[in-house]
Amino acid sequence: MISHMSDTAKTASQQRGRPFKKGASGNPRGRRAGSRNKATVLLEKMMADDGEGVVNAVLEAAKGGDMQAARIILDRICPPRKERPISCKLPKLEDTSDLIAGISAIMAAVANGELTPGEGQALASL
Repeated sequence: MISHMSDTAKTASQQRGRPFKKGASGNPRGRRAGSRNKATVLLEKMMADDGEGVVNAVLEAAKGGDMQAARIILDRICPPRKERPISCKLPKLEDTSDLIAGISAIMAAVANGELTPGEGQALASL
């Protein structure tokens, strides 16, 4: 039983880190460089063949009042903005005693409509 433990420990130590020689792949006969995923190729072919028909069907559904179809179109045309650069005048923050003035400036910018509440919260958490 002791020899079994030492064999396991020896095997584990040999496999950790870099088990393959430098420049030798663990799968030397693997996928060729530049080859493409079969699902991606199939999807691109479907879009080339039927893409215009699908888009027209979604447009017609949206025109007919299908709100899910309208959402699909609007999300593609004008996606919701995730982040944007913001500008806010802050006092110089040199140490922790200046934080109160900084937070007050951020809250004033939110109150004045210069920043959204989410932007103010993100800026304050910095």
